[in-house]
Amino acid sequence: MAVSFTRYGRLYYLDPGEHTYKVGDKVLVPTDSGPEVAECVWAPQYTSEDVEGLPVCAGPAGEEHLSRDESNKRRRAEARSVSKRLIKRHSLPMKVVGIDYLDEDNVYTVYFSAPHRVDFRALVRDLARNLRARVELRQIGPRDEARLQGGIGPCGRDLCCATFLKDFEPVSVRMAKDQDLPVNPLRIAGACGRLMCCLKYEHPLYQEFRASAPRTGTSVETPEGPGTVVGHNVPSDSVVVRLNDGGRRCSCSRASVCGPRKAYDSTYGGGGDGTS
Repeated sequence: MAVSFTRYGRLYYLDPGEHTYKVGDKVLVPTDSGPEVAECVWAPQYTSEDVEGLPVCAGPAGEEHLSRDESNKRRRAEARSVSKRLIKRHSLPMKVVGIDYLDEDNVYTVYFSAPHRVDFRALVRDLARNLRARVELRQIGPRDEARLQGGIGPCGRDLCCATFLKDFEPVSVRMAKDQDLPVNPLRIAGACGRLMCCLKYEHPLYQEFRASAPRTGTSVETPEGPGTVVGHNVPSDSVVVRLNDGGRRCSCSRASVCGPRKAYDSTYGGGGDGTS
């Protein structure tokens, strides 16, 4: 089953245990600070894969759990309002991104973004005095800011980092070039202002294709006659060839114009004389 702590937030996968849940049920999720209330967004179902190591759902949330969860939400909302007010009073270049609250330890964690390092020692003292609790401030980067705030990406879907992406893997401009994408920051940047994480998803496919496909400008033999490679279409595993006879363009599968593959088929598949 999958649950989420916030509406349209990141999905967390659980073993449903002995209970049966439906979408919309409030359940308890085991965490380091104790069971927390979350909403079931993907009802339990069997999977053909052998999945191990999932935390077991602690059961349905009771009235006392829901009351505690609502109280903690009010405390977080209050802390956000107080933090913004005090940041403005101290004239600090900070932006509050998220608030965490542990009621058992009475500790607030304020996540903020800033263009550079900030001396917030005086701010922490004022926050602790106003909230009557221990306060920790943590500065986060643009990617974590987008993860906490959420949003819609250029594809029209919820941000990967805010839904299913667990770790941020390195992304480079070379990946965009390998996929023939325009090297324009406005076209290949995500909501965080950094390169889109999805550039890495299909990059291995492009690397494998380019390693075996004929390069642009290479003369090849196609089922429709000889020609020159003028383009690639990686998703369809094909190349675009301009035929020598009339200049007409055609799309051919990579295997049909690959020399080693044609030689193999001629020798073993087609029963030919072994020439390509």
